[in-house]
Order: sequence, then C-alpha cells, then structure tokens
Amino acid sequence: MDGSAELEAAEQVVIRWNSSLASTAAAAAAAAAAAVEYEPMLFDGAGDRTEAERFLRAVDNIRRLAPSSPSVVGSPRRLSSGSGAAAGGGGCSAVQVTMARLEDEFRHLLSSRAFDLEIEVLADLTSLSISSDRTNSVSSMDLPAVEEDDSVSYCGGRRSIYRSLRSIREIDLLPDDAVADLRAIASRMAAAGYGRECAQVYASVRKPAVDASLRRLGVERLSIGDVQRLGWDALEAKIRRWIRAARAAVRGVFASERRLSFHVFHDLPISNVTVVTAAPATRDTPFVEAVKGAALQLFGFAEAISIGRRSPEKLFKIIDLHDALSDLLPDVSDIFGASKAAESIYVQAVEIRSRLADAVRGILSEFENAVLRDPPKTAVPGGTIHPLTRYVMNYSSLISEYKATLTELIVSRPSASTRLAAEGNELVPSLCYLELPEHENQSPLAAHIIWIIVVLEHNLESKASLYKDTALSHLFLMNNIHYIVHKVKDSPDLWSMIGDDYLKRLTGKFTVAATNYQRTSWLKILNCLRDEGLHVSGGFSSGISKSALRERFKSFNAAFEDAHRVQSGWFVPDTQLREELRISISEKLLPAYRSFLGRFRHHIENGKHPELYIKHSAEDLENAVNDFFEGAPPSPHNRRKSHG
Repeated sequence: MDGSAELEAAEQVVIRWNSSLASTAAAAAAAAAAAVEYEPMLFDGAGDRTEAERFLRAVDNIRRLAPSSPSVVGSPRRLSSGSGAAAGGGGCSAVQVTMARLEDEFRHLLSSRAFDLEIEVLADLTSLSISSDRTNSVSSMDLPAVEEDDSVSYCGGRRSIYRSLRSIREIDLLPDDAVADLRAIASRMAAAGYGRECAQVYASVRKPAVDASLRRLGVERLSIGDVQRLGWDALEAKIRRWIRAARAAVRGVFASERRLSFHVFHDLPISNVTVVTAAPATRDTPFVEAVKGAALQLFGFAEAISIGRRSPEKLFKIIDLHDALSDLLPDVSDIFGASKAAESIYVQAVEIRSRLADAVRGILSEFENAVLRDPPKTAVPGGTIHPLTRYVMNYSSLISEYKATLTELIVSRPSASTRLAAEGNELVPSLCYLELPEHENQSPLAAHIIWIIVVLEHNLESKASLYKDTALSHLFLMNNIHYIVHKVKDSPDLWSMIGDDYLKRLTGKFTVAATNYQRTSWLKILNCLRDEGLHVSGGFSSGISKSALRERFKSFNAAFEDAHRVQSGWFVPDTQLREELRISISEKLLPAYRSFLGRFRHHIENGKHPELYIKHSAEDLENAVNDFFEGAPPSPHNRRKSHG
C-alpha cells in the first residue's frame, strides 16, 4: 500500500470515530460538547481494545504521512471545527481532527476512570498521638484517625505534640491501564505539537478533583482577613484541623497528583514550538496548574496566622503550626522544590515558617511585657495565690515542654531594652535594680524564663503592698513563692532550665516570707506570755502583780481571738503547707501557753471571776489553730472556751 492509500485509510478510521465532522461549524461545536457524554468512547476501560489500538495506529500514520503546517497549530477542538476540517480536506485537517478526538478521549479518561479518593485512606497521614491534652484536645469534629504512635519524644522536651513520620503516601488516582492510555494519548498530542493543549485539558479536569479533596479534608477557602477576624477559640480549632489536613494534602493528595502527572507527561515536549508565551510550559506544568491554587489556599491559612495579631494565648498553637510546617517542608521540597514551575510554592512555605518563627519570638516578648505591665489593683482575698502567678507558671511550664523548638527559635537573651520596655509603667523604675541570674551554659530560652519569673516576683512584691495587714502581705508572698517553687519542681524540664542555684534562691525567699509572717503575726501574742513586767519587788510587797497578770491574760485572749477570727479567713491553698504552718505555730504557741498557765493560773483562780481571764485551755488553742488558713471565718460553735 502506497503512502497516499495508507494515509486515506488512516483518515477513514479517524473520521469514523470523530464526532465533530458536522456540516457546519455550529453543529460541530454542539456535537463536540455532547461527544463525551453520549457517544461511545475508544478508551472506556472495556475488555476489547482492538478499536482503540487501531485508532492509535491511524493517528501515528496520519502524523507520519500528512504534511505538516505550523500555521495551524492551536486548539484541536477549535481548529477541527473550522470549515477546512468540516470538509475533510487536507492532511493538516486530518491531524487536527485526530487531535480533537484524542482531546475528547483524554478528558473522558481522566474524568470517568478516576478513583473516588477516600479521605479515610489518608487518615493515617493525619492521625495524632497526643501525650498531653491540655490546650490541644482533638475535637470530635476532626478527621478520623487510626492507631499510630505519631508523636516524637525528646529527652530535652517535646518539639510539639504534632510530630509525624516523614513519609509520602502516593495513592493510585486512576487504574494502571487508564494511566497507560493517558500516556499514549499525551505522547501523540505532544509529538503533534499539541502538548500544551493536552496539559490544559489535564489541569482542567484534575484541578476540581484536587480542590474537592481539600474541601473534604476540611480546608476552607478563607482570605487573610477572614482568618484574622476569627475569635481565638474558633481559630484554635481551625489550626488543629489545618495541621491534620495539611499533612494529608501534601503527603497524600499533592504527592499522588505529582506521581500521576509524571507518569502521563514525563519527558514529553509540552510547549508548542510555534507558540511564544511569557512562561513556556514544562513537563511539570500540568501538575502545577492542577494543584497550585489548592496549595496556595492551603498555605494561605498558615500565612494569615503568621502575620496576625500577636497575643500570649496563641504561642503554643503557633509553635504547633510552625513544627507541623517544618515537618512537612522536606516533603514540600520533594514535591514542589525540584521544579522551576512549582518552586514558588516551596519558597512560600519556607517564608511562612520563617514568619511563624518571628511570631513566636514576638509573642514571647509580648508575654514578658504583659507580666511586667500587670498592675497592682485589688489585693486577692485571704492572701491566696494570685491568678497572675498561676497563669505565668503554667505558661512557663508549657514553654519548657516546647523547649526543643523554642531553643532553636530563641537565640538572644533578654536585653536591657526588653527589660525596661513597659514605657510609663509604675513598675519599671525599680526594674533596673533587678538581676538576671545566670548559670553555666544557660541558653537564651532559659534566660527568658528566668527573667519572666524575676519580673513575676517583682510584680508580686508590688501586689503584696496592697495589704494593710503586714502579716497578710508576708503570707501572700509565702503562698505565691511556694507555688512558684513547686511548679518548678513538678516540671523536670522547667527545673533543668532555671537551674538549682535559682531554685535555691526562690526557696530562700519562701523561707524568708514564712519567717516574716510568723514574726509579724505571732511575736506580739507570744510576748503576752513572757514574765517581764509581772513581778514586783521592794518594800513590804514583793511577788506577782495580780493586776498586771490579769491584764496580761486579757491582752493574750484579745490578741489570740483576733488572730483566730482574722487568720481563719486567710487562705493557704496547699494542704501540706497549711498543715506545716499550723504545726509551726502550735510548736511555738502551746508550750509557751502551758508554761505561762502553769506558773500563774493559781494567782488568777484565787481571785474573783477567774473565768474572765483564763478563757482557754491549751487544747482549746490547739483546736483553734486548726481553723487557721481555711479561707473562711470559723463558726461560733468552733470557738472553744474553758476555765482550765
């Protein structure tokens, strides 16, 4: 068979399967629109592939035998519907008709043979193993998870609760035979100069599929403004969901899309030689066009967080976000970084991580200033632990748990300007006298934590001055410093960072506060039980002054009963400390009272109305001391009185 006859036979095969050979261009366009839906397709996944292979051979023959004409390169659908194609004349028309049919088959294959991507398949890429559920609890609305130890423990603290195995999970998006057919069609379209058109069809079909997958993963289409207007509770939940979705999107959806695109377009000439564009297409163009919008949408959320308002409550979620993105970056690099067309996505992810790191540093500085600026307002009732103390120490404990990341991000120590940054604050002038304790090999992060506690101590001293009762101000300091010490001891990470020397310094301050409380509160009472001033001598009368003794008993009773009434309303929340304080008081008070009572009670009992002076037995005092520091005045029936 000569070349002309072979070309004619090939054209007949193509014409028989081409739905666009209508009598008019309008009819051709209508037929083309309906072709995929209503007409039988060559590549439909059926068992008999005879016609499909015959058609591909015809395509090869037409491309080999038909004369080329660069002037007609363009959309095969548009060109094949023109008058020349409708007439069926010319080799170029045959090529255009062939490309139009292949375009339809390519689109149909991508649409009809694609698997319905089950999000549950990606669940193991989003699962979490949360060792601590303080602020990072997973909502029941989150994605399904499977049993997997997903967290990474560090001997020096956790980097984040969101740690994952660094593994890409490539999922088959189409059956192998469909991928082979796509490759066969794409290679012929590219060889005929229609590679760009083939890539456009590919992107037009896969882009909605990628977008749908991200929606099912919970990735919302939010602008930066939308994100920044969200309340913190809503935003916190969306960050948790984003972390999970991002891992599935990058390691599952994007990786699988890149794999499919590679199998279809690898080594094919995508650009049309005769078409000059500002951005020539490459073999990565189909993949990039399919996923770029979804990727920018995905990372846009993290970008909005990175440039949003900084406040202390956001720190740990932003660290989680930073760590999740850091964990994903090697995969993002593998998927996007090696391609010129896609590297902008990787560059954006790197820049967002850098901005998140800046946000972490800024929030830590803001937290320090917030502690500094918290003004003395109203004294907390009963000298109990101040809410600021609880907040700061719980926050510091969490900081220490994230020290693996924070040690990398916090690279400078608190500067003098940082320490005095609260312009116009009444606490600032005295801060210049505060020292920042240092120990050997102290990290910048450790210096920041110590500085936070130093500022907290200073603030507490200002708050203690609000109490009119000096003893209560000492009790307040004792309670709060005791809480600080125990929070440090309860957190090995925090203890190791601040060091034994500073902990001893804190313990010393606690001891001083406890001693000052007992001295200011009980010295006056115990002085009532001293002998000085009771003895008279000289002339005909020597011995005990009964009037002075009666006044001494009255003074003791009044002072103790006042202490009982007042200090029962004071509060020591730590059970062990409360009991130790009562024991310490009893050890000083009871022996002194028993001794005083033993030496002088007969002087009172021999006089008139002894019950007015000896109101309490030692047992009564012991029972009364047990009412102290309960945070509520004792009821009247708890006040025991005795004549001895």
